Amino acid sequence: MTLDLAGYKEKAHKAVKEFWGNRDAARQRQLASGSVDQGERAGVTAGKNMDGFLSLMIDFVNLNGLAHADVHTNRAMLTLPGFFRPTKLWDLVVLHRGELIAAVELKSQVGSFGNNFNNRTEEAIGTAHDLWTAYREGALGNQPRPFVGWLMMVEDAPGSRRPIRDASPHFPVLSEFRGASYLDRYDLLCQKLMREGLYSSACLLASPREAVLSGEFSELSPMTRLKTLITSLAGHIASEASRLA
Repeated sequence: MTLDLAGYKEKAHKAVKEFWGNRDAARQRQLASGSVDQGERAGVTAGKNMDGFLSLMIDFVNLNGLAHADVHTNRAMLTLPGFFRPTKLWDLVVLHRGELIAAVELKSQVGSFGNNFNNRTEEAIGTAHDLWTAYREGALGNQPRPFVGWLMMVEDAPGSRRPIRDASPHFPVLSEFRGASYLDRYDLLCQKLMREGLYSSACLLASPREAVLSGEFSELSPMTRLKTLITSLAGHIASEASRLA
């Protein structure tokens, strides 16, 4: 089975440019209206920053055998059942013949690294554990496991690259976290999310603000790079297309 990953790098660079461009445009609109959020929220509240990555993933659903699947990005159609809570809103939901094929969550962090890392970590773990428990309990019906993906875009800046010290007065912090930067910690998070079976694939991209012009981004490890996520998604789509043919 040959997977079609055509142009994923070019599409990724375009998505990065759109990410930074959409943030800047949202900030400018708020300035023009006289209503400006505090800190980095001015570039977040428009809610369209990760749309380029949504388009990229939809392309690979279409290219690898499920062009006729029900691919949802509209908020009203993105809700899936949970176990610990009634429902959870995802960013991309793919269904075919009444089965959940894939669910993907897209997150980003620009600035405020110390304030948001733990929140993002707790969200990622809780979201996946909730979905898989609901799956085990039959909330998705009798079907094979879906693809569950997580993509994180983090600003590449001195604050995200700087080594961080932790205080744990009663028990030692795990060795891999000692002196790890926030980007290192996100990379470790993604790897552990996959090793523990919480996500089929988890990807980390780091990009500086100047990438609005170039689409520049970097990756921290082979396990969490974009190609790993795209290949995993495309492979799952192709497999499900064959199964449901």
